[in-house]
Amino acid sequence: MDKKSVAKNYRFLAILLSCMVAGALLGWFRPKWGHNIAFLGTVFINMMFCVVVPLVFASIAGSVANMESRQRAGKIMGVTVGTFVITGAIAAVLMFVLMKLFPPVLTPWADMVAEEIGEHASFTEMIVNFFTSSDFVGLLSRRAMLPLIVFSILFGFSVQMTGGKDSSIGKWLAGLSDVMMKFVQIITYYAPIAFFAIFADLVATYGSEVAKGYGRALLVYYPLCFIYIFTAFPLFAWFGGGKGAVGIMFKHIARPAVVSLGTCSSVATIPTNMEEAVETGVSKDIAGMVLPLGATMHMDGSCFSCVLKIAFVLGVFGEQLSWSRLPFIVLVAVLSSVGMSGVPGGGYIGEYIICSIFFPTQMELAFPILVAIGNLVDPPATMINSAGDYVVSYIVSRFVEGKDWLQKQLNNA
Repeated sequence: MDKKSVAKNYRFLAILLSCMVAGALLGWFRPKWGHNIAFLGTVFINMMFCVVVPLVFASIAGSVANMESRQRAGKIMGVTVGTFVITGAIAAVLMFVLMKLFPPVLTPWADMVAEEIGEHASFTEMIVNFFTSSDFVGLLSRRAMLPLIVFSILFGFSVQMTGGKDSSIGKWLAGLSDVMMKFVQIITYYAPIAFFAIFADLVATYGSEVAKGYGRALLVYYPLCFIYIFTAFPLFAWFGGGKGAVGIMFKHIARPAVVSLGTCSSVATIPTNMEEAVETGVSKDIAGMVLPLGATMHMDGSCFSCVLKIAFVLGVFGEQLSWSRLPFIVLVAVLSSVGMSGVPGGGYIGEYIICSIFFPTQMELAFPILVAIGNLVDPPATMINSAGDYVVSYIVSRFVEGKDWLQKQLNNA
C-alpha cells in the first residue's frame, strides 16, 4: 500500500489523538483552564446530537431501499446475516467475560450512578421499548436509537417494495444520506478542538483515573484482536472450508487486514476482499453479497468495542457488569454494530445507541468517553471486521455450495 495513502488516512486520527493528549496535559497542569474551556466540547456534542437522527434514518433506510433481491440471493443473504449475528454474539460474549475478569475502570470517576437496566421495567416492557416508540415524535429523539433503526429498516423495505432505488423516495433517501454524511464530515472538522477541551475538562475533574482507565482498556483490547485472528478465524475457516481451509485462509487474509489498517474503513477494503475471495474459489455471487453486506453488518471488532465501552462507562459511574445483563448487552452489541461501519470512526452512531440505552441521563459525560475509546480502538477493530468478512465467505459457501466446495475448487485448479 502507498505510504502516502496510509499517512493520509491516519492523519486526522493522529491529529485527534494528539489534541486529546494535549488537552489532558492542560487539564493536569492547569485544571482551572480545563474547566473554563469545557464549553468548546459541549458545542461539538450538541451539534452531533442534532444530526444523529436524520443521519441514522437516511443511511439505514437508504441502504435497505437500494438492496437488490433474487432467488439465490435470498438463501445467500439469509445464511450471511445469520453468520454475522452468531460470530458477533461470540465476540460480544468473549469480551464480556474479559471485562468481568479485567474491568477497565477500577475506581469511579464520579458520584453519579448510571441507570440500572431493566430495574423498573418488566421484560415485556423492555422489549417494547427496545424496538418501538409510542409515537412518531418519539423517534426524533436521540434517546430512541434502536426504535429509530427498526423504523428505518421497515421504511427501507417499504421503499424497496414500491420501486426501490429508482423511485423518487429511493433517490431522495440516497441524496439525503450523502448530504448527512457531508454534514457529519463538516462537524467532524471541529472535533480536534472539541476533544482538546473535553479531555482538558475530564482530566481536570477526574485526574489520573482517566489515563489509568484508557490504559487498562487498550491492554485488553489490542492483544484480544490479534489472538482472535489466530484462534477464532482458523476455526471459522475450518468449519466453512474443511481440510486445507486454514492454510488457504492465512495465505489470503493478509491483504485485507493490511488494507483495512491502512484505510481504517471496512467499505474501502471491499475490493481487496473481493479479489482474495474469488482467488480462493468463492463464487462471485456469494462474494458479491457477503462482502458488501459484511462491510456494513459484520462487526466482530465493533462488538468487542461495544462491550468494552459499556463496561468502561459503567465503571466510571461506579457500577460493574452483572451476568444478568449479558443477554441484553450482547443484543445491543450485535444490533448497534450495524450502524458503526462504512466510514472511519463509524460516524459515532454506535456511541449514541449505547448512550441512549445504558446512560440516557448522563449522555453529556458518557458520549465523549465512548467516542475516545472508539477512536483508540478503531484500527484493530476495522481489521477484525474486514478480515472477518473474507472468512465468513467460507461459511456461507459451505451452506450454499456444499461442505466440499473448497476441495472441488482445489481439484479443478
